[in-house]
Amino acid sequence: MSKLTKLLLRIGGAVIGIFLLFYFIVGPIMKGATKKHSPEQTITYSQNGVELETFYCSPAKKDRVIFGELVPYGEVWRTGANEATTFETNKDLLIDGQILQAGKYTLWTIPNENSWQVIFNAQMYGWGVKFTDQSPSRDPDSDVLTMEVLVSKGLTVHENFEISFTKITPKNILMMLAWDQTVVPVQMTVKE
Repeated sequence: MSKLTKLLLRIGGAVIGIFLLFYFIVGPIMKGATKKHSPEQTITYSQNGVELETFYCSPAKKDRVIFGELVPYGEVWRTGANEATTFETNKDLLIDGQILQAGKYTLWTIPNENSWQVIFNAQMYGWGVKFTDQSPSRDPDSDVLTMEVLVSKGLTVHENFEISFTKITPKNILMMLAWDQTVVPVQMTVKE
């Protein structure tokens, strides 16, 4: 075996070793550290044959100004921390006059002071932002439903970001996004 071949094998082995070190040791340690500060939440809604589920990581306010500073206005937000937030429905839904077919989506938002864009995207993303530049992982070409929602001011401060579901009628459901004093109601109707 030539010296060049041995050198190339050593370099290849070192690259594989570094990759394995990051994948099995450094990556899980970093992920665990971020999850400690923004714990995973899975919220489900099950009524009258309708099953909804959202998975997200819940960051805390920690005396910070949230919207307009930590989460900038006019920019895409992964709607939580860490992984991209997901939303799943077993029934077709009518949202803002548009049909969201049964399936699993990632949920993105563009916060503004008085209204938010709420975006359902057909792709699944491993993490909510790209590691290279921290820009959102979302591919806009995979958006399947976008709507504008007026923001409400909550009566209390939500220390942690949260998503919840409330039944209005057997066919009408309200999904609420809430953090700090900002509340974003997303109305949905089960499509027959």
